[in-house]
Order: sequence, then structure tokens, then C-alpha cells
Amino acid sequence: MALPATFEELIAKAEALKLYQNLISQLNKDLLYANIDLEFDQETLPSSLKLVMHEAVFHLIQNKFSDYLNLLYQVDVSETKIRALDGDDLHKLSEEVTFLILQREWQKVWYKFNN
Repeated sequence: MALPATFEELIAKAEALKLYQNLISQLNKDLLYANIDLEFDQETLPSSLKLVMHEAVFHLIQNKFSDYLNLLYQVDVSETKIRALDGDDLHKLSEEVTFLILQREWQKVWYKFNN
């Protein structure tokens, strides 16, 4: 499986396979397990999903770093990928981390669907 390289590609694949709601469910489950007070409605638009997740990750990095690390652990985002990001611009970093989280969640959903 080739991972989507952009948010738009990820959403297009999820919608084409009718797995967008599964992606939301998986994300909600991992947010709950990581004790992050955030839950998405099944009808959340992709643009809203991206925006709210980005804001949440940005807030976690700035104010609740241990919760941020816990979320990365729960979602199982590759530590190597996180370390490869440039941390000089927190806004850009949080955007890239948000994509890595969604990309990993998509990977989980895709594997469940195909097994």
C-alpha cells in the first residue's frame, strides 16, 4: 500500500473506498484512548477535520506537550517521521504532524478493510 502523499489524496482515497466514516471512527477511538477531549461527528467535512485537528495538535504542542506525545504514541506515528520534521515553525510543524496522524489512521483503516 502506497501511503497518500497529501491530505487531499488521503481524503480522495477514503471517500472512493467509502471509508471516510471509518477514518473518523478510528481517529475518535485513538483520541479517546489518548485522553484528548476531542470527538468528531461522522458527518464532519474533510476541511473541518483538517482544521480542527491542526488546531488541536498546535494547542497540544504549545500547552500540553505530554498529552501530545501520548497522542503520537496512541496513534503510533513513526518517531523517525516526527524527528525528520523541522520544528522551527510551530504552525507548520503542527500541520505536518496532523497529516502524519491522519495518514497513520488511514493506514489502520485501510488494513482493516483489506484483511
